[in-house]
Amino acid sequence: MHAITNSGWVEVVTGSMFSGKTEELLRRVRRAEIAGQSVAAFTPALDDRYGTATIGSHVGQQIEATVVDSDDPGPGIHGTLNGEEVIAVDEANFFSGALVDACEELAAEGRRVLVSGTDQTFRGEPFYPLPELMAIAEYVDKYQAICSQCGEPASRNQRLIEGEPAHYDDPTVLVGAEESYEARCRDCHVVRRD
Repeated sequence: MHAITNSGWVEVVTGSMFSGKTEELLRRVRRAEIAGQSVAAFTPALDDRYGTATIGSHVGQQIEATVVDSDDPGPGIHGTLNGEEVIAVDEANFFSGALVDACEELAAEGRRVLVSGTDQTFRGEPFYPLPELMAIAEYVDKYQAICSQCGEPASRNQRLIEGEPAHYDDPTVLVGAEESYEARCRDCHVVRRD
């Protein structure tokens, strides 16, 4: 799929929730391992727990990953590397913009950097740092899901709170709320503004 080069590069897999982003990240990791390449995987700390976690897809595939500081991932990533050729980062949308610098550094070191995350908030607006990652990446793949309402290709994340569309003023990352998500197309996506 991608050229073998002597330099590193960044690949971004993005799209709405339920579009297969993490599944594709895991597929690329498995292929790298089959090719005999060493892989290190990372996921953001969304709370105070650090250590080992897993990157898992909705279809049940998973790999072991190291949890790193979402505000300053560079030291956590670089501090755990042992010469790995492929670096995988899931849930990039939960990292700060410092992830962009970390990915640039890793690629400059000659590594293949695989990044996945959703590129839009529940409002349908850019979910940073994905836009910056897409801009610096050599390869970008944007996936769609199937709209839960009409069956069309879906590119939006519909947040539901107690079954109702979320309000525009709700926080982008909502911790501890009873919420759920659906993939929706542009026409079926709703953000309350009342």
